[in-house]
Amino acid sequence: MDVNRVLQERYAADASPALTRAMLWDADVRKAGNPGNFIPYVVKDGSAAAWVPGKPGAALDGEFVRRSLQRVWIRPEEYALVLEEVYLDHERQLVTFLGRAEFPDADGSLLRADTSQPLFHVQHGVAGTEERPLNTWRIVLLTEAHDERFLEPFAAMAEDLWLPGFVENYVRDVRGIRLTRRTDV
Repeated sequence: MDVNRVLQERYAADASPALTRAMLWDADVRKAGNPGNFIPYVVKDGSAAAWVPGKPGAALDGEFVRRSLQRVWIRPEEYALVLEEVYLDHERQLVTFLGRAEFPDADGSLLRADTSQPLFHVQHGVAGTEERPLNTWRIVLLTEAHDERFLEPFAAMAEDLWLPGFVENYVRDVRGIRLTRRTDV
């Protein structure tokens, strides 16, 4: 997605909301370490935590893990515990999230992902130029077999004409620019 084209065509703002590639990467990195702030429409309030295994207080950079209660795709009124290993590749500007069935929390107690949401791997990234950054995204669901129930939520996401919510939240909350979706488009 060409984020600046979508910003220009579909949003009104009180200042120039244009993003650089570096800003879009900053949004991805912030979301990786703090999903509760950047994707609150997915993550249940207060449920997210991220840490470097075996290194309390370490900076969340490179490799870390996170947990959060996330909306179940096929039953969005429900939340499920999702566990992810996170890999930040600053050089390629890619964040890879690998879903895990279990791992220890920051204190060493075993966490187990909720089975109502299938394990999944997601990769977010930035492409394009510094002035025309592109938001990239792909996902793999780790189900036993093809499951039609998961097509609908992802088809709806693919047809969405707005920016991903974390980008909207970054413009509003980090850059301090009031952003409104236009109704005349």
